[in-house]
Amino acid sequence: MAQFSRLEVAQAMKDTGMIPLFFSNDLDLSKNVLKACYDGGARLMEFTARGDFAHEVFGELTKYAIKELPGMIMGVGSVTDGAAASLYMALGANFIVTPVLREDIAIACNRKKVLWSPGCGTLTEITRAEELGCEIVKLFPGDIYGPQFVKGIKGPQPWTSVMPTGGVSPTEENLKGWFDAGVTCVGMGSQLISKDIIANKDYAKLEQDVKKALAIVKAVRK
Repeated sequence: MAQFSRLEVAQAMKDTGMIPLFFSNDLDLSKNVLKACYDGGARLMEFTARGDFAHEVFGELTKYAIKELPGMIMGVGSVTDGAAASLYMALGANFIVTPVLREDIAIACNRKKVLWSPGCGTLTEITRAEELGCEIVKLFPGDIYGPQFVKGIKGPQPWTSVMPTGGVSPTEENLKGWFDAGVTCVGMGSQLISKDIIANKDYAKLEQDVKKALAIVKAVRK
């Protein structure tokens, strides 16, 4: 069951401006990555559930976060149907992120007042997501659309909150482009939690990289 309401999660997304994305089948490695992100100042983590038995890793990771990392908001990404959303909510997911817009996921999450963020690529999809109760829309893949797309949709729909994922990197130029366009927050995966960091288990570097990225987000926001 979720530890945080959808409004609390949405507020944390707006306040921090960045959500690290990560997946591994290795529980110990996942705990170390999560702690490094937490120590770096991140207060949300999207566990991109793309592997076999991902739900088992997520369940243990969430228990660890509740016990050891107060205030860390655990969510799950790459959720593709309502049944999977229900499973992850039962394991403590505080938010659900999907690559596509699916009404069965909206219904499952709304029933338990859990924030869900669907991947959308057109203004029609974004509007439909909002009609279904979506607080923050995921723009995916972000690098295909770019900041100009966000700026374009914010014209007729200034109330729309957008989180691009894919094509977001922890540089001032990249992040300034997104936030100047009007995004609410960004999702960042391998550009932040790199293959080198994972291979070398360089959690100290990850902590510093997260701190630096959050500092850039704070600086470029208007």
